[in-house]
This record gives sequence, structure tokens and C-alpha cells, in this order.
Amino acid sequence: MNVFQHIRTHLFEQIEILSNEGNGKKKPDLSSIRVEAPRNSSHGDLTTNAAMILAKQTNTNPVDLARVLSERLALLDDVALSEVAGPGFVNLRLTSEYWRSQLSTLLLAGSSYGESTLGEGLSINVEYVSANPTGPLHIGHGRGAVVGDVIANMLEKMGYRVTREYYINDSGVQIEALARSVFVRYQQAMGIEVSVLPDGFYPGEYLVPVGQQLANSEGDRWLLAPDVDWLDQFAAAGCKAMMTLIKNDLNDLGIRHNIFFSEKDVHQNGKTEETLSDLRLRGLIYEGVLDPPKGIKLEDWEPRPQTLFRATKFGDDLDRPLKKSNGDWTYFAADIAYHRDKFERGFSKMIDVWGADHGGYVKRMVAAVDAISNGQANLDVRICQLVNVLKGGVAVKMSKRAGDFVTLREVIDQVGKDVVRYIMLTRRNDAPLDFDFAAVTEQSRDNPVFYVQYAHARGCSLLRRAIQVMPNMTINTHALSSSELDRLIEPEEIELMKILSFWPNVLESAALAKEPHRLTYYLHEVASAFHGIWSRGDKHASLRFIIANEPELSLARLALVKGVLTVISGGLSIIGVQPVEELK
Repeated sequence: MNVFQHIRTHLFEQIEILSNEGNGKKKPDLSSIRVEAPRNSSHGDLTTNAAMILAKQTNTNPVDLARVLSERLALLDDVALSEVAGPGFVNLRLTSEYWRSQLSTLLLAGSSYGESTLGEGLSINVEYVSANPTGPLHIGHGRGAVVGDVIANMLEKMGYRVTREYYINDSGVQIEALARSVFVRYQQAMGIEVSVLPDGFYPGEYLVPVGQQLANSEGDRWLLAPDVDWLDQFAAAGCKAMMTLIKNDLNDLGIRHNIFFSEKDVHQNGKTEETLSDLRLRGLIYEGVLDPPKGIKLEDWEPRPQTLFRATKFGDDLDRPLKKSNGDWTYFAADIAYHRDKFERGFSKMIDVWGADHGGYVKRMVAAVDAISNGQANLDVRICQLVNVLKGGVAVKMSKRAGDFVTLREVIDQVGKDVVRYIMLTRRNDAPLDFDFAAVTEQSRDNPVFYVQYAHARGCSLLRRAIQVMPNMTINTHALSSSELDRLIEPEEIELMKILSFWPNVLESAALAKEPHRLTYYLHEVASAFHGIWSRGDKHASLRFIIANEPELSLARLALVKGVLTVISGGLSIIGVQPVEELK
């Protein structure tokens, strides 16, 4: 049980006692009551809004109720100080003994510290990347890949059964454009000069090997053939080659998927027709005419009957078309069928990680999942904003191999997967991110990856040095967890123990909110507190972690070091970054 749950449990017990003492017939609603760290640490270790929430329900004075709760919480063994603040907050300071006990718990738990059974084995589908197989991944895809992968990692730590999925958009106009682009490269490989690619084709050189391979295997048989004869074969060759590139890039970024699901299969297996037929029978599909889009001149608008999904019935702003003017299904129609397939596979909880260009698509897809599941499933969409690639603050262009974008492969090759993964989480996924090559490779506290890795390497160095200085000292989990932790009395030591104790709550809240950036923020806080103690030891010998003539104090401080290493390595593991033991 983490510290927040610990205090929440005692708080709820006191609320129940007060309710019973008041002979209240109606049980209080506790769902909005929070126990959290205050924004300003001078206000205490924890704070709760319980009095203000309950006062509204009981028509009582929140400050008076806060005083009652404060007096009762002050009697708990782990509470050193309880006081009322502002309009009815109750602020708590916990005892130093409590924080030391949490350090011992951390050490005994080891790498499992922070894990939970909260998910109770519930199945969740996390779909991420799902880039069109028309070229290599760009740096923006890399951000979505990391965000999705770490969300999945966090949920697994919370006890959920996670399936990681990639939806291959291998059908539609972009695949036809891919096939025609491959045909141009095939023509070039056969010696036919094509100096300018037509508009709408994919110009990247990554298709040159695909055209050459077809030239080697097929010879000139398709040069004069009508496109209907070769289109499917060239599309399949292009998709296969691009998915090989994509999977290789993902593998080198440490990204894995359990399932690669084909859009083409959705159409060929009749799932689209089946799904929409079911919705039509339920009155959720109709033939109608949409109002003109906002901002368009009426003289430019040609209203026409369309096949529409009643998305407004499920919270969307307007009903959505399911067929194009040529009679083909829209992408939205296929996506409805695909998500229905997810639901039929047992996923009532779905998380999709999309790029910024899909922001306007969220409401209709959430509405569709509600519709196809009869309200039994929900979809949570995480939008990843753009990544700006810089060098010393100046926008950079990489090679022209991909056409006009920076490939994920180029970035991985320059800085390595660990740097890419970590930097992608240094801002909220829904905020733009600057990826500056100069900043992420320098060894300074301004480089967030280096700053955290340096803390881990420092801790490992301390443990190695302790063995050299005190070779007779036993440094293992039992010795550290049972050491004289009451020797840890410095304010900075207490503060660091408190920060480490918050890890289970940080992980849980980040997982439930699907906000993996919280992990990097927290790890930076741990590293900062640890570096701060190290710096004080540089100035005052009595504050160093290792003091040769005080083995008991040294062992207690090494227990704190081990706690730092455990939490940092655990956090980096979830992010997908290998902690370093020595900096080169």
C-alpha cells in the first residue's frame, strides 16, 4: 500500500466513524476526495480536500469539519503534524520514522516496488504507431511509438493484461499511390527514364530497392501491361517492403507488438459490410444530407445524399459519412469495423495513440465504439503532437532518402534508442516537442537523460567504493534494509526518502491517466535530490555517504543510495531505457 492509500484508508475510517456518530442515514460520497502531495512542500507532506467535499454534502462549515478531521488524523502514529489551511484543506506531515519504514519496504521489494494488482487481470488493447506502410517511420511516429509502448508497460505494472496492436492501413488510395510509385521505380530499374514523379506519388528513394527487386524477379513482363494487371502485385510488394522497414525501426527502438492487424483483411472478410449492416438494423445508419461545413461559402457547397452514421446520438458534433462519392467505403467505415473486431476479441477497454493530424477524428471514433458495443466498451485516444528536430536550436533537415521528412532511423542512428525513448517523454504527449541533437548529447544537467543516468552511475560508483573502503562490510538487501536507518536524520535525507516513497503513487497515477511523461518528471526529481546530497557531501565531510570510521552510518546512507538505484532503474525500465553503471 502506497503512502497516499495508507492515509486515505485511515481518513475514510474516520469519516465513517463521524458519519455513524452523527446517525447519518445517507452514506457520504467519497469518490471526489483526494489525498495528494501539496503543490508547495512547505504546506506539508500530504493534503486532503475531504472536509470541503463532505461539507457540501452535509451542509456544514468546511473549516469546522476540517478541524474535526485534523484532530482525529493527528492521533495516528504516522502523523507528526495535522493542521487546517485555507478554506478547509487538512495538511499532514508524517513522521521521520514512517519515511524510514518506507525505505525499508522499498529495499525489500526491490524491482517489484511500485507494482500493483489494481488492474486485476482486465484485458486492455493498446494500439500505437499504425503508420501507413507507404514509407519509413518519421520522428513523429517515433513519439507515438514510445508513448504507446510506455503506456502499455505502465498498465502491465498495474496488473492489467495488455495486448499491443498495430493496425496496418494497407488498403485505399494511399496504397494505390504506393503501387504506382513502385512501378515507376520498376521502370527505372528496367532502364526507362522517368525524370519527374507525378503529383501524389511517393518520391523517397526507399522504393528504389523494391523496384529493383521486381525488375530482377519479373523482368519486363509488366512494362507494357495495363495497370489492372500489376497494381495488386506492386501494392503487395511495396507494403511488404515498407512493413519490413517499419518493423526493423521499431525493433531497434525497443518497440514490440503482439498483433499486426490488416485493414485489407477487414474488407476482404466482409467485416465492414457486416458491421454497418448491424448498425443499420439498429437505426444508426441512414441516408441524408449534411449541413455545409462552417466557414464554407454556400455557393461553393453542393449538398448530396450520403450514407451517414448517427454519431451525434453518441456525443459527436455531427453525423459522419460512411461512403465516398464513388461508392467506396470511407476510412471511418473500416475503422468502425476494426474496432468492433477488437470488442469481439474481448476488449472493452481500448487505447489508441494517434498523431496530431488525427485530432479531429477522435469524437467520431469514440462515438462509434460506444455504438458498436452498446455502451459496453470505451475508447481512450491519446494524441501525440509534432516533434521539431533541431540542432543547437536551429531546425535541421536530414537526408533526402525519405523525401521531405526526418526518419526515425536517422535519429536512432545518431543518438541511440535510449535517448530517443527518454526525450520523447519529457513533455506531455499533447504538447509539441523539441528534439535538439545538441542538447540531448551534451553531458550537463540541462540534458535530462544524462542527468538521471548520472545519478544512477553515481549510486553504482558509491556501492563499488564502499566495498573498497570497507571490505569487511556486508552490502546486500538484508543488511541495508535492517541497517540503523534512524541514523538518517538530515533534512535532505528525509526529503529523499519521502520522494522515493512516492514512486508507487506516481506510477499508478501515470498509468491511470495514461500520461507517461510523469515518469521522467519524477525521475528528474529523484536525481535532483540525490545530486543535492552528493554536493553537500563534497563541502562537508560529515555529510558524505561513505565515512570510513562510521560503518553503521555509512550502511544506513548506502541503504538510501540503494533505494535511489532501485527506483531509478525501475522507472527507466518502464520507459525502456537501460540504466548505466558507469559514464564513459
